Amino acid sequence: MTDIWQVAQSRGILDMLRENIRISGRDPNKVMIGWVLAWSIFFLILWVLPRPEGLSSAGMAVLAVVVWASIMWVSEAMPPGITGISIPLLLILTEGVPWVKGKPPLDVVFGGFTRHVVWLCLFAFLIGAVMQLLKLDRRIALSVLDRIKASNVGRVIWGMFFVNIILAFLIPAANARAATLLPVVKGITALVGETKEALEARKAIIIQSLVYGTMICGVFIMTAHLPNLIMVDIMGRDNAYPINYLQWALLQFPYLGMFLITQWWVRYYFRTGGVTIAGGHQKIQTMHKELGPMTPAEWTLLALFAFVSLLFMMGKGSPIYELHKYQLGIIGLIGMVMLFTPGLFPFTWKQVQDRTIWGTFLLLGGAITMTAAMAKSGLAAYLADGIHHFVTGMPWWQAVLALMVGTHFIRVGMLSNVAAIAMLAPITFELGKQLGFHPAAFMLLVCDTDTFAYLLPTQITAAVIAYGSDEFTMTDYFRVGWVAVIIAILYGLLVMAPWYAFLGIPVWDPTAPWPFK
Repeated sequence: MTDIWQVAQSRGILDMLRENIRISGRDPNKVMIGWVLAWSIFFLILWVLPRPEGLSSAGMAVLAVVVWASIMWVSEAMPPGITGISIPLLLILTEGVPWVKGKPPLDVVFGGFTRHVVWLCLFAFLIGAVMQLLKLDRRIALSVLDRIKASNVGRVIWGMFFVNIILAFLIPAANARAATLLPVVKGITALVGETKEALEARKAIIIQSLVYGTMICGVFIMTAHLPNLIMVDIMGRDNAYPINYLQWALLQFPYLGMFLITQWWVRYYFRTGGVTIAGGHQKIQTMHKELGPMTPAEWTLLALFAFVSLLFMMGKGSPIYELHKYQLGIIGLIGMVMLFTPGLFPFTWKQVQDRTIWGTFLLLGGAITMTAAMAKSGLAAYLADGIHHFVTGMPWWQAVLALMVGTHFIRVGMLSNVAAIAMLAPITFELGKQLGFHPAAFMLLVCDTDTFAYLLPTQITAAVIAYGSDEFTMTDYFRVGWVAVIIAILYGLLVMAPWYAFLGIPVWDPTAPWPFK
């Protein structure tokens, strides 16, 4: 403590703060400006600005919290998880959620941390942590590449796509999968060589495998992408549009086809034709064999996950067999209890908790709380009404297109998909109602495009991880990414919207009965 005070006296408190921020790996200017700006605008909205007509005092308070959280998330002035857990606190202090008989509504403001999807998420995090400790993730990746006899860039990219699908079931959050696969992909790209053509091919492998493939597969599996859980929670409120694990996969299945288009574009742009892996398939086969046979612990983890997955798929409304009526989060809690059966795995709790993404868990709970507060306070309806004037009278496809494009402009300055969807999902859901469209289908089409924010690496955490490989530049990423964004937008309009209609939820028909009840 004395040393810190001496540093503060000799260099000035401001210099000490900047140095500490720099040591933590963040940009001092960005962090300090973000911190001051977040609190300044928070108090400005709360105490200075006049309340717009039609917005309740609670809605104004929630707006202050939403803006505060957004700036904190964008600037990373505080860890995202701490920002998430701070949202209930600010909702209490500002009375964004009105107090009841002089008491703060703790059950409401902490509701985001009691929703079943949060516990589903934690189960997935713990499974992912154990899998990383067992090195099962590396085994799966090399096993797939070995089986498809990957010997050139095209086969490697397709192999990593199948790896992403498998890991999407086991590892939640796109950033966690990207971090898991980074050393594997880097090991493979090192075999490609360093000729001019090889260096371009390495860019294609990294971007397509760690970013595009990760995000596309994330949309398909409910637990593989945290924004999915936010939208599932919004859809399921008041039992309006409930959906289970298997039904979500059916609803989003066609997105996997987008990988075919993006991989063609990426390989065309980087001219990967004819580039091969040094040593061919034999080298990958050797890397796979070096892992040795599957251990009993690995088989146990796969068996446990397979059992819990069956419970996920056989819940209420299951087209396979309705075995139970428990929510997904309850099944996740059952899975957690089973996961820590004494003697099942040779790891301490500290080893597991060190690899569990607690910050993201807190971020998700705070984000869900914020979406609920936006709905309850009338803020979501107010903001949707403001946007309504710009898109009213448009046919469904024009309204969706306008909001898709607008979303990508908003996302240029935001790193977190979860933070973006926490703001966008309740607004688009309400806007769908106001425009006379199916709110669930409308929200999905607009918010799913947020996942494919490919203009800058700083828009997606998985892309930041991929950028850390030092294989491509910002310019490389943008030049290939803007076309990929257009592909994603057109895919949503031309493929996903008709698919939703085929399943019985046309975006243009708000009266269509929900097919998954």
